[in-house]
Amino acid sequence: MDQWSERQRPVCLEKRFEFSTYGDTRDFLDRLGRLSEAQDRFPDLSFGKTYVNVTLRPASDDVDTALTADDHAFAQRIDELID
Repeated sequence: MDQWSERQRPVCLEKRFEFSTYGDTRDFLDRLGRLSEAQDRFPDLSFGKTYVNVTLRPASDDVDTALTADDHAFAQRIDELID
C-alpha cells in the first residue's frame, strides 16, 4: 500500500485506497465506519465505485496545529483494515 501524504496547508494526512469491486469498497467503508465510531474520530471521505480517499485532520482547528502521534496511529489503524 502507498504511504499517507502529509500536507501542511491545510495540515492533514491523505491517502487513496483502491479496490477491485464495489463490494470491496463497501466492505472497507463499513469497517472504517465501525473504527471511526469506536475511536470517536471521523475522517473526511470521498469515494467512488472502486476507491476511497481518506483525509485525517488534527482535532484542533488552531492556526499553528500540527499532526500528532495520535493522528498517525489512527492512520495506521485505517491501514490495518486492509490487511
